[in-house]
Amino acid sequence: MTAINQYIEANKQRFLDELLELLRIPSVSANPVHAKDMQRMAEATAKSLRDAGADNVEICPTDGYPIVYGEKIIDPSKPTVLVYGHYDVQPAEPLELWTSPAFEPVIRKTEIHPEGAIFARGSCDDKGQFYMHIKALETMLRTNTLPCNVKMMIEGEEEVGSANLGAFVIANREKLACDVILISDTSIIANDQPSIDCGLRGLSYVEVEVTGANRDLHSGVYGGAVANPINILAKMIASLHDERGHITIPGFYDDVQVLSDVERSELNKAPFDLAAYKKDLGIDEIMGEKDFTTIERTGIRPTLDCNGIWGGYTGEGSKTVLPSKAFAKISMRLVPNQESDKTTELFTRYFKSIAPKGVKVEVRPHHGGEPVVTPTDSKAYRAASNAMKETYGKTPVPTRGGGSIPIVALFEKELKVKTVLMGFGLDSDALHSPNEHYGIFNYYQGIKTIPLFFRNFAE
Repeated sequence: MTAINQYIEANKQRFLDELLELLRIPSVSANPVHAKDMQRMAEATAKSLRDAGADNVEICPTDGYPIVYGEKIIDPSKPTVLVYGHYDVQPAEPLELWTSPAFEPVIRKTEIHPEGAIFARGSCDDKGQFYMHIKALETMLRTNTLPCNVKMMIEGEEEVGSANLGAFVIANREKLACDVILISDTSIIANDQPSIDCGLRGLSYVEVEVTGANRDLHSGVYGGAVANPINILAKMIASLHDERGHITIPGFYDDVQVLSDVERSELNKAPFDLAAYKKDLGIDEIMGEKDFTTIERTGIRPTLDCNGIWGGYTGEGSKTVLPSKAFAKISMRLVPNQESDKTTELFTRYFKSIAPKGVKVEVRPHHGGEPVVTPTDSKAYRAASNAMKETYGKTPVPTRGGGSIPIVALFEKELKVKTVLMGFGLDSDALHSPNEHYGIFNYYQGIKTIPLFFRNFAE
């Protein structure tokens, strides 16, 4: 691997500068105002694939934002790895909480990243991580060390549920045919302790609307006599958990996979420093479902969380109004055997049933995805494990990720192949939050490790 390491070392600054340019594009899929930025990002991604040496690079239209595809087929008889990533990012708001503009990347040293971290929206999720694969492909091609076939599919709607990716996969099964799917959109435990996610939670995401009177009212004239949708919505949301942290929706836990004591014990062997966890988050105590550890709560147990709530007057100063409407966005993370559509229906039925007569309730489903568990005894997992062991000097620990990548379950269903989740970020990198960042060490470590995965998988 000397030639690969020499090439990476000689091109480190260029690799970094190219990523910074991509991070300057505000490719926010959730907001239509960024439609032109999304197209610009797709074109920049396609160009980077061509520059790396990929063939048959396409910007494939969908009913939403395009999918970028490229490949390098060196020998049809050799194994094929399909790399998946996404070029869209989360909205950057609230902008005032960023220490530097979200789409003007800056490099700053932190306690966890003493060598420096790139602060920008999408730096870790997922531009920094998918771009590692493009640079790894370039490196292997320039050093004549690519040992098997590569296909890359970078989409633009992961952050809004990948609504159009399923149809694309079904229509392009032959184009996407492969032996394994490789994704870097997850985290490791720490920079001195690598890990590989072997499971992801699913997702049911809804928006609720509570309506009282037919217009906003004077809170002095009508207050105390007419239902206040904000007050009622707050009570309804609060009632979705009991005092033990259990979700109160009837039937919610019926399909939840329950791990044995042995399985739970193995899961909790992963290194975890509770004091450091609380210090990083600036909290005095943890909360959650009783009788489960933090690792279990975020990996093998389902959750329900309010992601946003609004209504009435929220501008500067005061306005004594009794609002006509109140809204909230609610997400439920699901574990194996739970189904997103069924969970959405359970939530909808129950949430409407607990509304008092003074209001009307609507529930609008947004998007969802299914939970997955990936094998740890496969050739592909061993290829990833041995690759990380070589670059980190430690065998990676198998973990369960708390997040969701809906496409993983779809890949398994439609392409009949398993996925390896070989991510390089850290949970403390503020994904989906202000001041998202990605360690420079992690970025280069990914570029060094990915060619080793290909070498191991091709053997």
